Amino acid sequence: MIAVVLAVLAAAANAVASVLQRQAARSAPADEAFRPGLISDLVRRPAWLGGIGALIAGFLLQAAALTSGGLALVQPLLVAELPITMLVAGRMFRVRVTPQTWLAVGALTAGLAGFLAAASPTPGHRLPGLLTWVISAAVTAGLLACCVAAAIATGGPARAVLLGVAAGLGFAYTAVLMKRTVEELPGGARTLAGSWSLWAMVAAGLCSLFLLQNALHSGPLVAVQPALTVTDPVASTAYGVAMFGEDIRTGPWVLPELTGMALILYGSVLLSRYAPLREQARMAGARRDPGAEGRGGEGTRPAPM
Repeated sequence: MIAVVLAVLAAAANAVASVLQRQAARSAPADEAFRPGLISDLVRRPAWLGGIGALIAGFLLQAAALTSGGLALVQPLLVAELPITMLVAGRMFRVRVTPQTWLAVGALTAGLAGFLAAASPTPGHRLPGLLTWVISAAVTAGLLACCVAAAIATGGPARAVLLGVAAGLGFAYTAVLMKRTVEELPGGARTLAGSWSLWAMVAAGLCSLFLLQNALHSGPLVAVQPALTVTDPVASTAYGVAMFGEDIRTGPWVLPELTGMALILYGSVLLSRYAPLREQARMAGARRDPGAEGRGGEGTRPAPM
């Protein structure tokens, strides 16, 4: 039960982080995409720093959840980040929450509850061997490269979605490394500091964060967040089962599990079509003066989402 509470709190912290980071990234100059200058620009913005603080809080809560629960339990609960993000964003940008949004939230909640009830995930007690780590890292890196290459070749919302998927996959693998790292906690601080998984987790987390900033810089939150939030738990569950021997029920339970995942996807699509936020973003974007935005001039009204 404690793992569930901590995972939901982590989702809430991540939701606040996404909104604050989008608020900062929306007005960064377009030519900073995929450049270190994007981070150096963002680090001077209080909203972005607040978002990083919330992200760190979510990271710590997620790590605490993984000490008592498996990836297949903790990571799907992070889907709660999506409706929380939309509700926080609607509040922050003074956009009315429509019945469609509540329907999406209901579908997500029902899908998540149904999936967890049917899957009944249990923690695994197997630590991956060297070959498993090499294969999983190579596959993950290959998928990330494909997503980033496709994102660079496209533009607009499609780029934001592809980078959101890449960031979600990166954070999922970060969670895998986090799960490996928390296994070292009983050995004390010296053992933890000497663990390769700790530094690999930090590197993976920073790369994922960079991808997320570019995703938020490339398009509206309603394009990025569903891709990010759905990819992360789905990939994490697969990693948990394949690498740590975590168990989810199969056989006749597969049908309600798939139904739950379908409801999660349906709710995510509904939220991504949250009309008031999309329209407000479109209208504000139409009023944007790129030259003034790059200079930080007055009169620029960047897209709120």
